[in-house]
Amino acid sequence: MEAGLLDSRKLRAQAWFEALRNDICAAFESLEDALPAGAGLADRAAGRFVRTPWNRTDHTGAPGGGGVMSMMKGRVFEKVGVHISTVFGEFAPEFRKEIPGATTDPHFWASGISLIAHLQNPHVPAVHMNTRFVATTKAWFGGGADLTPLLGRRRTQSDPDTVAFHAAMKQACDAHAKVAPYDRFKTWCDEYFYLKHRKEMRGIGGIFYDYLESGDWDADFAFTQDVGRAFARIYPELVRKNFATPWSESEREEQLVRRGRYVEFNLLYDRGTIFGLRTGGNVDSILSSLPPVVKWP
Repeated sequence: MEAGLLDSRKLRAQAWFEALRNDICAAFESLEDALPAGAGLADRAAGRFVRTPWNRTDHTGAPGGGGVMSMMKGRVFEKVGVHISTVFGEFAPEFRKEIPGATTDPHFWASGISLIAHLQNPHVPAVHMNTRFVATTKAWFGGGADLTPLLGRRRTQSDPDTVAFHAAMKQACDAHAKVAPYDRFKTWCDEYFYLKHRKEMRGIGGIFYDYLESGDWDADFAFTQDVGRAFARIYPELVRKNFATPWSESEREEQLVRRGRYVEFNLLYDRGTIFGLRTGGNVDSILSSLPPVVKWP
């Protein structure tokens, strides 16, 4: 690919991830403001995001880009991170064979957005979303979004929140059916977010895709943008629907126990966590996906 064209595509992707970050942060802060009086922790001040830039070096010690952490703790969101990063450099030798296109040339460039939200109210599902553009000697998109209800009666495929979330992800795929087969991406998500040691899924799924390089970059990018738009539309709706529902101590206990599954998956299996740590990413940003309070009874 012509260098100038690739550089232009990198800038377009990076600008999109930053714009999406801004839109999501604004929507989440609006939810903090909207919590009705008398609901849950409404007597607390509404949360606001704190943005913290960071920089990295690659394994050779050369400058390697960085990113911005956006963290918020509030009365609706117990802990939420919406992070962007644009990193580059060389993959360490032991890591190159695992990345398409890196065995012949170890240089890479990657930009993306990564989000994880843990809510105060056990009735509101936790959520994860990330999308990214990666360039080695190849160039591809990856990402997805998945939902994790914390209460057992909500962890079903017939639950209204589950139905709505899957419908939003399907709509994003169906609008780009030539490059984004929904059934394949849904199955990929189910298989990816599976806790092998417990023989159970982490949540109720969503979509997951990687190495998306259809030959039509604009189509792949448009789909990746629509995944972000679909998430930014549906998840605030689910939060608003549930954030004033009263909860009991037993439901809070169940929430904290189920959060343990998040910790187990992210530390044992998550490729994004492994990629970030092995490429010298910001540890605080990478591990911000972990819930603030969790129990293993």
